[in-house]
Amino acid sequence: MTSKNTICLWYDNGAVEAAKFYAATFPDSSVGTVYRAPGDYPSGQEGNVLTVEFTVMGIPCLGLNGGPQFKHNESFSFQVATDDQAETDRFWNAIIKNGGEESACGWCKDKWGISWQITPRALMAAISDPDPAAAKRAFNAMMEMRKIDIAAIEAARRG
Repeated sequence: MTSKNTICLWYDNGAVEAAKFYAATFPDSSVGTVYRAPGDYPSGQEGNVLTVEFTVMGIPCLGLNGGPQFKHNESFSFQVATDDQAETDRFWNAIIKNGGEESACGWCKDKWGISWQITPRALMAAISDPDPAAAKRAFNAMMEMRKIDIAAIEAARRG
């Protein structure tokens, strides 16, 4: 592990599968070293995969196969800034079609329960428009969406 600060994500028993999915889905992502338990532990046995090092879009992570005690929730999420609708659709669809679930306002969860915000840069520009009425229209449009539709956000922003 070369990073001084690493995000540790707790999985029931899917850390390697999750790491491989992230590496295949997001740019600048990879799977690193897989560590096996040197002895038995509460949710596993000697030789089981205990942790896996991986990177998600340049962010170092450690997946821990800790067992079913702790579940992910929306208090932690990866926020992915997208440049256009095609990129937004690609990331969103990859997560949803791999056993994930949709939520509101550009949020979704992967099949392991990790929350993702697939956030077009155009959305952030629209809701921070110097014209408060334009920003509010764009914000209100976003509040009605699941996956963000950039064309609809831009249309709402224009009024």
